[in-house]
Amino acid sequence: MSDLRDAGMNSKAWPFEEARRLLKRYEKAPPEKGFVLFETGYGPSGLPHIGTFGEVLRTTMIRRAFEVISDIPTRLICFSDDMDGMRKVPGNVPNQDRLREDLQRPLTAVYDPFETHESFGHHNNAMLRRFLDTFGFDYEFYSATEFYKSGQFDGVLKRAVEKYDDIMKVMLKSLRDERAQTYSIFLPIHPETGRVLYVPMKSVNKDDYTITFDDPDGREWTLPVTGGQVKLQWKPDFGARWAALDVDFEMYGKDHSTNTPIYDRICEILGGKKPEHFTYELFLDDKGQKISKSSGNGISIDEWLTYASTESLSYFMFQKPKTAKRLFFDVIPRAMDEYHQQLRAYPGQTPEQQVANPVFHIHNGDVPASDMVVPFSMLLNLASVAGAEEKEQLWGFIRRYAPDATPEANPQLDAAAGYAVRYYNDFVKPEKVYRAPTDVEREALLELKNKLTIFQSLELPVDGDALQQIIFDVGRDRFDPMRDWFKALYEVLLGASQGPRFGGFIALYGVAETVDLIEKGLAGELG
Repeated sequence: MSDLRDAGMNSKAWPFEEARRLLKRYEKAPPEKGFVLFETGYGPSGLPHIGTFGEVLRTTMIRRAFEVISDIPTRLICFSDDMDGMRKVPGNVPNQDRLREDLQRPLTAVYDPFETHESFGHHNNAMLRRFLDTFGFDYEFYSATEFYKSGQFDGVLKRAVEKYDDIMKVMLKSLRDERAQTYSIFLPIHPETGRVLYVPMKSVNKDDYTITFDDPDGREWTLPVTGGQVKLQWKPDFGARWAALDVDFEMYGKDHSTNTPIYDRICEILGGKKPEHFTYELFLDDKGQKISKSSGNGISIDEWLTYASTESLSYFMFQKPKTAKRLFFDVIPRAMDEYHQQLRAYPGQTPEQQVANPVFHIHNGDVPASDMVVPFSMLLNLASVAGAEEKEQLWGFIRRYAPDATPEANPQLDAAAGYAVRYYNDFVKPEKVYRAPTDVEREALLELKNKLTIFQSLELPVDGDALQQIIFDVGRDRFDPMRDWFKALYEVLLGASQGPRFGGFIALYGVAETVDLIEKGLAGELG
């Protein structure tokens, strides 16, 4: 354990860098509350998406890294801002006309368009918790609605009344003049309509912790700030929550980064210590647009898990969190293969190398072995040429290539075969475009067919490296650069612009089957 702790204290892996920074917070004395508190926030205005998962996963990775280098206990809170007013109707949910009737009401008072839960907020909270539970995250769920209504937030709300002028000074500096004229950190919930009101305060009363305001109809109201009758604007809410809970660490997207000084200062005004922060870059869709819960662009959590393993998603999330990345279906095969490459490398690595390996952080140090004797990209191409509709069709080829492999002994491979068939049928098959070979390519394909026929007749061991050398020998004198030769193989025989290491593919698919595939490609029968 000391070797692992030493490795963690010196590792350049970003979870350990953040964990060491957090540890310095308590280098003089441990936290009075007895633990270090990590928090992640969730705005349930739409269905949970991959970005939400990534935030919890990355926070968990830092938390686990902290536990490697420190004996201080930790807790993780997932806080849902479900008391926010619904400002617009998400575009990816049913019953939108009915939802519009509840605009500006707190999300936990909005009709559930799926008609399965008490409210839209409750539905989205349940979706988030279901998914986090599926992944086995260790977290505590906090609802803003419960937090406000139960009185847990009353203390910090009273301090906000007492420090109202100081907090307003912080906020007004960040607002345009027009907005500043009507701004208040407090948002009352209208006693009759139940809507969250954005109205100026006529008075903030320190003697009894109430606010007085006029509603949109000009009627004056006075409400206590406690008991869930008033909530804070979202920027003050951030800092107030940190102060109320004594949060030590929270990460959020780059779109929040300019507000960090505001959050921090409000936390300090309310008597708290600002937490450590980590700002990550946003995920983009295939068009380079920010992924949004309400618009539903990009990949959903369930969609990724239809086509790849949970671990591959975790691997994708680990990579370069401070770099903007496009998150769409084309990234899935590479994530699958690179994850298993790292699994295979892990046993032979030093402790220093292991704590820098993504799989250490994905599996919290308890790293399994990979049973993927066939890469995922190869399974995809096998599914393509075999026109596979079920994973059992792939197993016929896999057993010949790796006789000891079985679905029971190789559960990762078996699952990957199922993913590959689904991915092929949904994404590869509709986009397949075969082309006829050029004269030079036709000549090369004929020679490759003949050499493979000879190879088969000699009954030599089917070895991917030997087959790859044959392919090189055929193309060496005809193609410059050689990648043009491989590109021709992919486009003529697989209907794709790129593909696997072709010698390994032949070993998996079969020499005789590849000869037949070449004959069909030359005859124009594949398209």
